[in-house]
Amino acid sequence: MTQRRDEMFMNAALVEAQKAYLIGEVPIGAVVVKDNQIIGRGHNLREHLNDGIAHAEVMAIEEACRYLESWRLIDCELYVTIEPCLMCAGAIVNSRIDRVVFGARDSKAGAVRSLYRALEDSRLNHQVAVFEGVRQSACSQIMKDFFKAARKRKRQK
Repeated sequence: MTQRRDEMFMNAALVEAQKAYLIGEVPIGAVVVKDNQIIGRGHNLREHLNDGIAHAEVMAIEEACRYLESWRLIDCELYVTIEPCLMCAGAIVNSRIDRVVFGARDSKAGAVRSLYRALEDSRLNHQVAVFEGVRQSACSQIMKDFFKAARKRKRQK
């Protein structure tokens, strides 16, 4: 049951990633879930907003906070297509999210498994349960396709 549920919410995060892809943003998507309901959605908007912190996770967290009218996202889960970076890991810890599910690792910036284990660090005031690999191929493939197309565009210029 949990696996199907995780796949369903990761599919919603992949829809968000596709939105980013279609507007030329790095295709990462995220959703925040509480009581089996999506309460926050986000995709990368750094280029469109000229905002270095407009990552998918931050956008989804902000929407969930507005929905709950609270900065505390207790009993919430975050589904994100790619492993969160250090900034997003900090936002996750500070918003008190209980569980993070991500699709594929990010060997260059991932702060949950690849470079750091920020969400499980006992020195912090909050720890987060982490699950990885849900829809891993699809989450990885959209990134590969995006960067392949970007390299092709660059060569054509």
